[in-house]
Amino acid sequence: MSGPGSGPDPRRRAAVAAIDAANADDPETIVVRGERRPKELAHAELMTEWVRTLDPDADDAQLLAARAHHLRRWTLPRSSYPEGRAGYLRWRTALRKQHSAEVAEILAAVGYEPELIARVQAIVEKRGLGADPAVQTHEDALCLVFLETQLADTVERLGEAKMLEVIRKTAAKMSPAALARVADLPLRPQDRVLLTRALAP
Repeated sequence: MSGPGSGPDPRRRAAVAAIDAANADDPETIVVRGERRPKELAHAELMTEWVRTLDPDADDAQLLAARAHHLRRWTLPRSSYPEGRAGYLRWRTALRKQHSAEVAEILAAVGYEPELIARVQAIVEKRGLGADPAVQTHEDALCLVFLETQLADTVERLGEAKMLEVIRKTAAKMSPAALARVADLPLRPQDRVLLTRALAP
């Protein structure tokens, strides 16, 4: 999987190394493309890959935001908030603020200027979604990573009928360019069939 840390800027290399080291502590693991990895580390690498694919001109802020989008997510579990949609929304808001604050600390420590840090935070928090192309690319990448890595487990947990609804809601958040990439996802045959059903006009 690709990453933004291969360029010449030592700050970028240091930031990616610190983000990856933090995410490598995730106690939950998943199998991605045949390899078992810490979940958030794998998701961060896939996010970076998709942002690069969707926007070949993506800048450092976009790539660093992709790498840190779920930074240490497991430290704020869903169970720490009440059940139901209101509790879920509060949890998601708290997560974004936590990810934003923690990546800011890493970026400041390696010498990034406040302007870039603020831009990374805005993308991580998805501020400007619907108006900011970089934030839409970030959202597109999130949706593609979800479909690749969580579709099978979510189908088993929710059932096909509910999953059709989830896929349609996910697709509604995606740009046409990102939806065109769904065909490239490595999915089980039965999940591909379900995805095709959900996205049919």
